[in-house]
Amino acid sequence: MKKAYFTILFLLLGAILCTHLQAKTAIIIASFGTTKPLAVQSIDNITSRVKSAFPGTEVRVVFTSNIIRSIWKKRSRNPKEWIDKGISEEILFTKNILSTFGDLKSQGFKDVIVQPTHLFHMEQYHDLMQYVNAVKSIRTIRDKWKPFNKIALGRPALGTVGDAYPYHDDLKQAVKTFADDVALARQKDAALVYIGHGNELWSTGIYVELQQLMRKTYPLIKTFIGSVEGYPGLDDIKKRLGHYTPKIENILLKPLMIVAGDHANNDMAGDKEDSWKTVLSKAGFHVETILKGLGSNNDFADLFISHIKDAAKDSGIDL
Repeated sequence: MKKAYFTILFLLLGAILCTHLQAKTAIIIASFGTTKPLAVQSIDNITSRVKSAFPGTEVRVVFTSNIIRSIWKKRSRNPKEWIDKGISEEILFTKNILSTFGDLKSQGFKDVIVQPTHLFHMEQYHDLMQYVNAVKSIRTIRDKWKPFNKIALGRPALGTVGDAYPYHDDLKQAVKTFADDVALARQKDAALVYIGHGNELWSTGIYVELQQLMRKTYPLIKTFIGSVEGYPGLDDIKKRLGHYTPKIENILLKPLMIVAGDHANNDMAGDKEDSWKTVLSKAGFHVETILKGLGSNNDFADLFISHIKDAAKDSGIDL
């Protein structure tokens, strides 16, 4: 009887210890976000695959866009309406990065890995990095009062600056995940045109480099990459499409974005006069749009899992 008692006690202590160890580390998936319910599926897919890859680790989701979070905050006042539409509570009640750090601190987490779902080191990633670095920089007189033991920031899908992980290698890994898009374009005898978000503050030359690598890797398909904001824009892509002989007739138009949100639905595939679909159709091309974000591509989503592992290894965080 006494032996059985000690066996049960040992098992209970072991379970408590394992639970504590599993709760030590948390992963924050930081996305720009989207207000489109269907587009949320891309973020859900990334989150689900991260959770499956690290089953003993807490995973939280944050949106880095203040505007998008404010819209979801209004929607959360009527949660049933959105939950009935398939929106999870972690999306409906999503917080900013600082609030999430605070929650994790109060809940006893010691190590945190922040993994962005941004494409490259541009405006959103830069600002996220500043928030992460600010929390990491907190110094207390006694180490035990520091908010966290270790904080790591993963790199975007297409990499970042620096020699530790050359972004050229990240581009090569990303290009491999576009094989299904290339196969579909070949099936439809179409040029493959991707539209990234871009911006007017930072260079979007990464799109040009990615385009050249796509053409080198898949020479049988004509690939073009443009951006909604910045260079190369719609006019640039239209001119380049028109310069080919024999003439390009069909275009497969897809977002080079994690989610197929407002930009994909309106700027890319909308019916207004200035949408990419409308402008290219009027230029004589047969345009087919595919409203599917990169986050819905399992192979692309798994790039973030790889980057989480790299960030954990470099920071000495156990996963």
